[in-house]
Amino acid sequence: MALRGVWQLNKLIVSYCDWGGSSRGVRAFMESHLPAFKEISPQLEVVSELNRGQHPYLKGLYRNKNERVVSVKNMTPEDILLCATRLRNSLGRKVVKLKTRHVTKHPSVQGTWTTELKM
Repeated sequence: MALRGVWQLNKLIVSYCDWGGSSRGVRAFMESHLPAFKEISPQLEVVSELNRGQHPYLKGLYRNKNERVVSVKNMTPEDILLCATRLRNSLGRKVVKLKTRHVTKHPSVQGTWTTELKM
């Protein structure tokens, strides 16, 4: 995804094994979908790594020095394309868990309303 017109994903690393069964989908993805994905995203550097005996994964390196790793073990080429597209479209920020269900600028000092309120 672009933040102020600048794509945030710098580099996409596709790691796979050339003989492992869990990398079958990645090898098919690299033959069929990866060239078209490179043409769609010219700003992105796509690198393939050969790791023999390891499960396949996609690693995204972002401008803000964060990285995301997605396991693509036993996935189809279409699912791997979806994962690569999601990595490309994300900003690379860490996920922040909210403390409450509702977020307001001015929280109520009276508390929340309940049906068992007695006056």
